[in-house]
Amino acid sequence: MARSRSRSSEPGSPAAGPTRLVVGRVRGVHGLRGLVRVEVLTDRPEDRFAPGVVLYREGNDTPLTVESAAPIEDGPGWRIGFREVRDRTAADRLRLAYLEVAVDCQAELAPGQAFWHEVVGSPVTGVDGRLLGHVADIYRAGETEVYVVRGGPVGEFDLPAVAGIIRTFDPRGNGIAVDEAALDLGGRAVDRPPRPGRRAPRWSRHGKGGPRGEAST
Repeated sequence: MARSRSRSSEPGSPAAGPTRLVVGRVRGVHGLRGLVRVEVLTDRPEDRFAPGVVLYREGNDTPLTVESAAPIEDGPGWRIGFREVRDRTAADRLRLAYLEVAVDCQAELAPGQAFWHEVVGSPVTGVDGRLLGHVADIYRAGETEVYVVRGGPVGEFDLPAVAGIIRTFDPRGNGIAVDEAALDLGGRAVDRPPRPGRRAPRWSRHGKGGPRGEAST
């Protein structure tokens, strides 16, 4: 589940203060001058890793100011240099650390959007109020977000985040209400085995979203 730090806010509204979101993980070091190789955990690396942006090691308030950053030419990830990290020894201390950025949710989110870590755990109900489960995971299928719902009377099912199925989307408040008929959930309960190879979303890759098309919030 995405790690975040936020000040208290009114139910149903984005956090009023800064929230820290995981945007990368240090996977190794490069050279002798303090550069690190970072696994990208955001859909906006050009913004999150731009020179001058301040990142933080998870659980630490010491700033890491991006001095240089570029995609790695011959492999996945980005190569990043921080102003405060000047040699290989200091860079090696960051190995395997998650990197966070402070964001203002009110500025980052459009109406009807939420960060993925806010959606995970949300109750999912039918329009009649019947509890169908809770969002346990999120992935993308093309341009559509899909919420994996577990723990309800119909077993595990996939919930495409489209307005024709989702009737109300309020992960910070009452949860998500769906059209059960559109999902064809009337059959017997079937618990599918967990999908292999997809870990719990500690961050927001394609970090924010909501139902595609018009839906009430």
